[in-house]
This record gives sequence, C-alpha cells and structure tokens, in this order.
Amino acid sequence: MIAYFDCQSGASGDMILGALVDAGLPLDQLQRHINALDIGAVLQHERVMRCGVSASRIQVQIEGHTIQPSEEHHLSADVISGRAADVGHTHDHDHHSHDHAHDGAHAAHGEHSHTKVTSILDRIQASALEEEIKTTACRIYERLAEAEATVHGADVETVGLHEVGSLDALVDIVGAVAGLRDLGVTDIYCSPLHCGSGTVRCAHGRYPVPAPGVVALCRDIPMVQTDVPAELLTPTGAAILTTLASGYGRDCPPLTLRNTGYGAGGRDLEGRPNVLRIRLGEVATEDGRDHCVLLEANLDDMNPEIFSFLFDRLLTAGARDVFVTPILMKKGRPGHLLSVLGDTDQVDELAQIVLAETTTLGIRTHEVARRTLPRSWQTVTTDFGDVRVKVTQISGHKRGAPEYEDCARLAREKGVPMLTVYTAAAVAWAASEPTT
Repeated sequence: MIAYFDCQSGASGDMILGALVDAGLPLDQLQRHINALDIGAVLQHERVMRCGVSASRIQVQIEGHTIQPSEEHHLSADVISGRAADVGHTHDHDHHSHDHAHDGAHAAHGEHSHTKVTSILDRIQASALEEEIKTTACRIYERLAEAEATVHGADVETVGLHEVGSLDALVDIVGAVAGLRDLGVTDIYCSPLHCGSGTVRCAHGRYPVPAPGVVALCRDIPMVQTDVPAELLTPTGAAILTTLASGYGRDCPPLTLRNTGYGAGGRDLEGRPNVLRIRLGEVATEDGRDHCVLLEANLDDMNPEIFSFLFDRLLTAGARDVFVTPILMKKGRPGHLLSVLGDTDQVDELAQIVLAETTTLGIRTHEVARRTLPRSWQTVTTDFGDVRVKVTQISGHKRGAPEYEDCARLAREKGVPMLTVYTAAAVAWAASEPTT
C-alpha cells in the first residue's frame, strides 16, 4: 500500500494521526498502541470543519489534561552540554505568546523541563510496543537529535529536547508509525512541505519561520514558503514525514486509490483548509507489473548472527524483500547468497547498508520485472484480539493470510500457540466473506 501526504497546509503530529483515523484506522486500535507506552495517554477524536472540509481532529489527553495547540510540538534544544536555558517562546503556530512547560505530560506554566533523547529512547525500548514500531520511532527521535545538534554545533549525546521530548509528541510519533503499519502502508510519498511565515522565538533568540530545527530536518527536501502567518510545519510533523517518506513531488504517484483521509489542525486558517490529506492506494501498473532492482552478495566468512540485524536494517530502509540462500562457493566452502529486492531509487542506500553491515567486498545489481497481485488489509476479531489479514484476489477468487506480527503478539500475550491464533484469524476472515 502506498501513502501520499498532501502537505499544502503543513503537517504536525496530531494532523498525521487525524488523517490516519479518517482514512480508516480504528481509533481503539491506535489507542492500544499508545497504551503500550504506559504513560496514561488517551486519544480524543472529533469531526471538525476547516474551510468547508470535514476532517478528523485528534487531541492527546494525558492524566486528564488535554494538550492544547499552544503546548504542541515546538522543537528547541534548551539543554546543550548540560546547560539549560529558561526562555519563553512566541509560537506562531497559534498566534499566542506563552512559556512552554512540560514535566512528563505537563507542568505549571512558567517552569521548563528538558528531556535528553537517550531517556526518550530508553522509554520506547522499555515499552510493550512491537520491535518494528520501536525501531522506527527511535529512528525518528535520533533524527530530531541530529537536527538540533547541527543547529547548535553540539554533539548528539549532549542535546536535550524541549517539548519534542514531551509525552504528547511521543504519542504522535509512536501513533504515526504504528498507524501507518496497521493500514498496510509500505511506501510513503509527500508533496513539497509547506511552511508559514513570521517569526518564532527559540531557545537562543528569534528566528524566521520555519524554525532552525525544522530547516535542519528538511535538508534536501523540497519546501514551499507561504505567506500564512503561522508555523504550519511543526518539528514533529517534519521529523515523521522526512524520516519515513521515500519521495517528494507535487503530483501523487500513479496509484489505484483505496481510501482518503483528512487530519485537522487545531485552528482555522484564512483562505485554506488547515488539514493534512492522505491518499492510500496500490501501485497503478499494467497487469500488476513493475520493475525493481535485485542486489546480491556472496558471503562465506561472516557470523550468521549478523543476518537478523542486517535484515532489520534493510527492511526498515524500505527493501521490498530480503532473503538468504545456502550456496557452495569456490574451494568447496559453504556460504550464503544474500538477495535484497528494492526500488530503483533505493540502490545506493541499500548497497551502502550491505557493504557496511556484512563482510562482502562487492555487490551485484540487476533489474528484475515483477508481477504482483493487488493487496489490501482487513482487520478481524478473534477470541484472542484483533488480527490484520492481508487480502488478495486473482481470477475473481479472494484469499487471505493473517499477519504474522499480530498473531505472534497475541500468542505471547495470551499464552497460547501461535498456530491457534493464526487459525482463529483465518476462520474469522473466511466467515466475514460473503458466500457465492
């Protein structure tokens, strides 16, 4: 499944969550992922109108306090080399001056708390989230730290995040990663990222919008400066999209549209709807044919334990498939043939990972043609919990395969064999299909 984000009114973490829910992600399913963080966060959903466009508005409530637009997602490294700055911010995101304050979920205005990136990463890793979600969420936070380190000329290890380290931003990032995964999204594309105008006061002075942290996150990314007097693109939104997107363009890639969602920002803008639109669909190719690149390397001198880590890195980077085949190499040595399938624009990135993480001295690449069946996702309810089922169709006949990660998670939680969960999901899906 492809996701394309229309960012004509910028993007923020809560707008991304709203778009996902509006596109069909069940709110209770998203809430279960947030519950795995164990921070007492509750998602609130309402339908709102933005310049005549109906959209989903998601707000985060933590310990009974609903995060307001004036408290959201402004990036500022106030802790550099252990030194904290206590300054107020003029936040053009909602046209109000205020002091940001967070101690966990929030604190009394006027106080400032600062969170080291390492403590956020530790919190994510210690949670009950699935490993795939943990890995991607941590990667987003690491990019936030790198951006701030670049702005302030500091080491990543010394950077502390003001507000992006707060729990509401943690909910946005984890929710976005988990929600996209649950919708079956494998490739993400964006329009150019639109930002507003005016100024914003950061930890060390007043800067024009976009703020320095956002600029650092958007390096090599197409951006459009608008005359809207607001901070349209927040650091959280920029971090999520620039980390996950594999391409940018004014036009959506050719796709067979399956669903659309609109996520609302916290206020109305003059002359444009304050919404982030997501379009979901399958690659639109003739007879399901497309072209990929196959990267190969022969390995006979590497510890096999490395393969698990290598697979995770390659798949996280966007590889379509990774597999290993036992082979017999020269001089009768047993070895492995590593095969990595990726898009044509991913060759350099995937090759760099293979060269860095394995003992190979070279990689072969050649283009291959694929013919694929259309795929969609359907969630079914079993006695053990909800399971996603990948559904495809050929010659008018459907078939479904329960998602491994969902079955494995429920098997661990319920203390039952995974095959039991898998069978229950398969039966539930078959029962949901109309008989012919």
